[in-house]
Amino acid sequence: MGANEAFDILVGSWREGFVQVSGFVAVTVLLFSLLQYRYDGRLVELLEDHERLQPLAGGLLGLTPGCGGAIVAMPLYIRGSISFGTVVATLAATAGDSAFVILALAPEAALYAYALAFVSGVTFGYMVDAWGMGVGRVDDAVERFGRPMTDGGFATASVADGGPSIPDYDGPGGHGHDCDNGHGHDHDCEPGHAHGGAPLFLPDESRLLARVTHAVHVLWWVVAAGALVAGVAYLAKGAAEPAWQVALTYDGLFTVAGLLGTTLSFYLYFVGRHYIGEGDTGRVRESFASAYETFQHAAMETAMVTVWVIAGYLVFSYGMAVFGLDIRALSDTAGVLAPIAAAALGLVPGCAPQIVFAQLYAIEGAIPFSALAANAVSQDGDALFPLMAIDAKAAIIATIYTTIPAVFVGVGLHYFWPYASFGFGVLG
Repeated sequence: MGANEAFDILVGSWREGFVQVSGFVAVTVLLFSLLQYRYDGRLVELLEDHERLQPLAGGLLGLTPGCGGAIVAMPLYIRGSISFGTVVATLAATAGDSAFVILALAPEAALYAYALAFVSGVTFGYMVDAWGMGVGRVDDAVERFGRPMTDGGFATASVADGGPSIPDYDGPGGHGHDCDNGHGHDHDCEPGHAHGGAPLFLPDESRLLARVTHAVHVLWWVVAAGALVAGVAYLAKGAAEPAWQVALTYDGLFTVAGLLGTTLSFYLYFVGRHYIGEGDTGRVRESFASAYETFQHAAMETAMVTVWVIAGYLVFSYGMAVFGLDIRALSDTAGVLAPIAAAALGLVPGCAPQIVFAQLYAIEGAIPFSALAANAVSQDGDALFPLMAIDAKAAIIATIYTTIPAVFVGVGLHYFWPYASFGFGVLG
């Protein structure tokens, strides 16, 4: 792989990640956040009050196309609102952003694959809770992976298991303030903070950066809206790669929205979150004081996902370029190993490899349906990132758990489903 090819992969991933993933994630996260704002946290209370329905509710959140529904479920586990079986059910049922590709190009295959993911995910989630297979049960076995890390870099016990609360603010001064009031309300209690997330007592430079970040946040939403339009058009055109251009065309919108959206997301995650919305990444908010705060939370959450998505795109694309794998040839000769390998691919967090996998099925016909279904169950999409950021141990266990029903589904389809080979349910 030469320098030119490496650069093309970098820029291509920078453009495609935001349009193919982040635009859809932003909408789904925003919708849930607006529901929280509208009902003032009553949706979370509803889940807490109906524990027996939690895995079913988690499966429905995961079944939502894109990762937004599953993303908002992960912080609920961190604060102890939902069970670990619900986390497993949500992740197993997660359709991810690859769902948009399959729904557009192979709707019949999508219907069967995601129905299997939902049923198997919810069933296994109830089994996890009934058999006590949560983090505490396997704690000793995974202790060597290290204690969970918060996004502030402090080693803690699992928050969901009663560990110390997470510092909500560690701004430019470096002084963290623990604002947990014992009820999960971690907003509006940060010393020296204005309503909306910007610290009141900051030097002039920080005040300027806070204003700049607010402006970037507003621009981010404009770009995200453009990315959503470009993403829908991309699917409508059969997921064909658009041309590189800057113009008032679909290709131009795809290029500008992709490049600018990813750049703004990196700014919000690595710089901006220290000046507005500190503590909003990877956490659930019971309620929001204003509509602006709701949009801000959704933007910060999606910006974090974007950073991980781009990393996943680069790892996968560089790996494919270096090793030059022929997926169709491997699938033809793999037999029952194809769905097993597809389930193993689901261990990779993020939507990047799963989107490529969906395209290989729907566009190139390079993988069998049994492998597609196994990957649909096993993949956790971008929803694993918020959990990884705060409780890595729980994330590791959860993603291993979702692989178990995936293997059973894939192998079962391979041997007993008459249409489990190549091309099932793809539009002509």
